[in-house]
Amino acid sequence: MLRLGTGIGWRPEIADAVKRMPGIDWVEVVAENVCPGHLPEPLLRLRERGVTVIPHGVSLGLGGADRPDEGRLTALAERAAVLGAPLVTEHIAFVRAGGALTASPPLEAGHLLPVPRTRDALDVLCENVRIAQDALPVPLALENIAALFSWPGEELTEGQFLAELVERTGVRLLVDVANLHTNRVNCGEDPAEALAALPLEAIAYVHVAGGFERDGVWHDSHAHPVPRPVLDLLTDLASRVAPPGVLLERDDNFPEPAELERELDAIREAVRSGVAGGAGERRRAGEAAGGVSVPARVGVRTREGARQRLGVAQAAVLSSLVAGTPVPEGFDRVRMGAQARALAAKRADVVAKVAPELPVILGSGYREAFLEYARERPMTGGYRRDALDFAGHLLRAGRPGDGGAHRALRTWWLDRAGPAPRPRRPATGVARAARVLLRRG
Repeated sequence: MLRLGTGIGWRPEIADAVKRMPGIDWVEVVAENVCPGHLPEPLLRLRERGVTVIPHGVSLGLGGADRPDEGRLTALAERAAVLGAPLVTEHIAFVRAGGALTASPPLEAGHLLPVPRTRDALDVLCENVRIAQDALPVPLALENIAALFSWPGEELTEGQFLAELVERTGVRLLVDVANLHTNRVNCGEDPAEALAALPLEAIAYVHVAGGFERDGVWHDSHAHPVPRPVLDLLTDLASRVAPPGVLLERDDNFPEPAELERELDAIREAVRSGVAGGAGERRRAGEAAGGVSVPARVGVRTREGARQRLGVAQAAVLSSLVAGTPVPEGFDRVRMGAQARALAAKRADVVAKVAPELPVILGSGYREAFLEYARERPMTGGYRRDALDFAGHLLRAGRPGDGGAHRALRTWWLDRAGPAPRPRRPATGVARAARVLLRRG
């Protein structure tokens, strides 16, 4: 089993701090944020020092109804190879829906959404995992995600779902204890029950992160300190199995390096406490079992119609979240509303990062304008496309009204997308007559 130790999520904003931090054994990098031919210099220096770098994918959508995209799999494999990674990781989630499978418009969530814990969803996930495993040069580990809503009519608990996934595919697990805490607050799930049901020998490593609670909903922000309940869950897990690696995730609102180091120390202490407290129990369990190993992969075949049924259900859910269609029957409307607002807020935040000129041009009105735009205009082609579409929408509407800001936005759009969209204007009599002549011709 690969022993990783203590790690941190590598982000450009904290690259210098990570380089100087003592006791960092490995880092994880968002796979889609690095280019194999142009790795950031600080990341290259870490590799040269022998620090393990693991690519963490966020866009495969292995829990979706469609089979994994070959291009995305190839890109993930390339990153694993160039980083010399011992494994790659992804999520048990869907991130897009619709399209040819359901004869409906394709939709992008821009976020990780929970799959229903049903037999159909498990069959589809297992086949998708097998496809991914065959395309990747190193082992794959999958992460449990945080959820703001639950699916009605689920047939399996989270622990049962994950245990059967491992049994049928041999995939490893990336256990996020912060996500277990999120699901406790938002969905009433017992994290201890989930841990008890997991095949602990399949754990590749563990994620720890912070969040915040608002109006009874826990948001897995990765931008706040790790709370005590999450550290307690880490201790519980470590009492059951010594985790091969533990990683602190931080994606925004980065504190001073000293604060990050204190969080890492708290994580190490939580692991030490759990390992020490559970040593005897783990030894007895190991002797009784005669040792454990990850199950071998077995054949996986999706049941007839499972993909289409799952696809229809996921398209209806995603459409209600990003396109303003009715919430499907059986879902908690309050939770779905919270998820819809969270998706729109994340879109606004990420677009501001990939196109930082837009908040500068639009000033304090950026966020309100973007949320208005996003309310009934789902993302269909990723965040960079979303930024261009937003700017084009404003220009067609003759916004912003300020002449200097309008010219700046038009110039920005022209630099990236070609001829600027024409603003909507009332048709003049001459224009109407010209259109009539054209139609007659």
